[in-house]
Amino acid sequence: MTRTAAREIAIHCAYSLGFSNQSAEEFLAQRLDRDNFLNWGQENPLYGEYPNDKQVQYITAVVRGVAEHGPELDQYIAQYAKNWRFARIPLTASAIMRVAMYEILYMPDIPAAASINDAVEIAKKYEDEKVVSFINGILGTFVRTEFPDQSAPKPETKGAEQEA
Repeated sequence: MTRTAAREIAIHCAYSLGFSNQSAEEFLAQRLDRDNFLNWGQENPLYGEYPNDKQVQYITAVVRGVAEHGPELDQYIAQYAKNWRFARIPLTASAIMRVAMYEILYMPDIPAAASINDAVEIAKKYEDEKVVSFINGILGTFVRTEFPDQSAPKPETKGAEQEA
């Protein structure tokens, strides 16, 4: 499983957790149960391969972090969503941006460009072109404004498809 696939699963989990009455811990224990996970694979090929330990740790850290920092992440989204009310932003797009912003803010080992690139590529699977462009614009402006020293493009050595 690639980091991109693990990231997409983390987005699914962060999105679904918003509709659950469970804590992040309870939700993740259920969602990442091997048998339950592989059952999802019957409906979605993304879940066809169970993540390795490092990938489970990544997914868990991201979902917990997004749950813990949700209001902060939503504030950033609202701040950079020029001419869009937060309530108008599709829920899937919000989940994608929350995960990318969480990585950028709290996972310094992941290049911001990789987080943004994967967010945009994953968004293309779920949203129309206008929303994908919106996500790209918000994330790019977020990085350029909040981390001006990092806004210059850096060459990536491993690329976004690196193993998690």
